[in-house]
Amino acid sequence: MTVITTIEDLRVLAKKRVPRMFYDYADSGSWTEGTYRANEADFQSIKLRQRVAVNMENRSTATEMVGQKVAMPVAIAPTGLTGMQHADGEILAARAAKKFGIPFTLSTMSICSIEDVAQGTDNHPFWFQLYVMKDRAFIERLIDRAKAANCSALVLTLDLQILGQRHKDLKNGLSAPPKLTIPNLINMATKPRWCLGMLGTQRRQFGNIVGHVSGVDNMGSLSEWTAKQFDPALNWGDVEWIKKRWGGKLILKGIQDVEDAKLAVASGADALIVSNHGGRQLDGAESSIRALPDIVAAVGSQIEVHMDGGVRSGQDVLKAVALGAKGCYIGRAFLYGLGAMGEEGVSKVLQIIHKELDLSMAFCGHTKIGTVTKNILLPGNYPGSP
Repeated sequence: MTVITTIEDLRVLAKKRVPRMFYDYADSGSWTEGTYRANEADFQSIKLRQRVAVNMENRSTATEMVGQKVAMPVAIAPTGLTGMQHADGEILAARAAKKFGIPFTLSTMSICSIEDVAQGTDNHPFWFQLYVMKDRAFIERLIDRAKAANCSALVLTLDLQILGQRHKDLKNGLSAPPKLTIPNLINMATKPRWCLGMLGTQRRQFGNIVGHVSGVDNMGSLSEWTAKQFDPALNWGDVEWIKKRWGGKLILKGIQDVEDAKLAVASGADALIVSNHGGRQLDGAESSIRALPDIVAAVGSQIEVHMDGGVRSGQDVLKAVALGAKGCYIGRAFLYGLGAMGEEGVSKVLQIIHKELDLSMAFCGHTKIGTVTKNILLPGNYPGSP
């Protein structure tokens, strides 16, 4: 087997092993995919300053995110249908995160349920991502279930009141479990490892929803329900209600604008995530790394600022931290590892990112991630540079 040294190695392997509709679901953006590509590309234009003759002993990437100790400033992002990249995917990714010492965030639209992940990790604390839906009683039950499962933070997604169009999902006829059409059957026949895994698990539907909502007992009724449920009327009053109902650490995901960042501060949230939903919503929006500095300048002293979008390496994490992020989230990167090699693949992703972060930090003259500032960046080559 080829030696795995980069996230790209795992992406290539995942593409071979995961059915096309689910690989494409992870590896795509909305409309022209311009923002999706910019998220990754805009990291590359940021250059680092190398320092020499600096004592590089006793290095540490350990820090905190919303008051919780983490081995590095990285969390696993909430991603829908994770259990379709690999059987029991959410459980496997949560176990890898637990072993490494970083947070795992479970999506509302996960295949494995809140309870599945809690049981699969021996009730280790994890974060839960909440979508706001019109069925407020269901939202209340989700929050109560997250509390019961020892979730230590709630990530509230604000940028999915309506869905951006993702052409590949429409062309592939995306569904979970997959529809047994002739093209899908032919494609799945070339993915025996994936098929065997799916045959060995009972978790093939949206575990947080099916059986937990009145009238939703199968995938057919679920599709009807979800099409009507994402709430386009979501507002900051809803955020206030959810904050009170939850009562714990609250992180607001989907902030791209300084004015919205100020409203996030006013809401009393503990952190915000500068995010364009991985380029899957508003195509043409600014990349996350370019939006980050202005938001940090405006509210960074009042709220913890995190970011996601385009993070594929340890150097990406280092650059985001230098521009003021207190933490980064990886979505596609961990999904590639999961699809390629299951739990071992997710662990490999975390090892690759950590090693590059550690070494690059040292090359830039720092031994502690908490001392990194924009001084490690080459002037004229980063967003907001003089």
